[in-house]
Amino acid sequence: MSDRDYKDQEEIYSKVVRAGRRTYFFDVRSTKADDYYLTITESKKFTNDDGSFHFKKHKIYLYKEDFQEFGETLKEVTDYIIDKKGDEVISDRHQSDFKKEENRSADDDAAEPNHPASFTNVNFEDI
Repeated sequence: MSDRDYKDQEEIYSKVVRAGRRTYFFDVRSTKADDYYLTITESKKFTNDDGSFHFKKHKIYLYKEDFQEFGETLKEVTDYIIDKKGDEVISDRHQSDFKKEENRSADDDAAEPNHPASFTNVNFEDI
């Protein structure tokens, strides 16, 4: 094994954030030119009907030239969410006492342009 092959496998720097069934990995890697870049991996655990489980992973590669704009945009978007909705989690998955509005139908929800029912799901697993 060459020194370069060993370096590819070497952990340069890594942080892990565990969040329920999801785990986020922030890993510093090295390019062939020996510069650093960041990979962000989301790993989500799924349980099969037979009790076995598997993980689905999604990965983002982030290079230094994009750090500033990415960081600024991430901060802007997360600040927007907190400003509009606060930092309390509002979800029937996260709160046992969450109650949906009884007098709204699914058709009413889908008619709203920013409602999740009107969103087209995109799968990024092949990127």
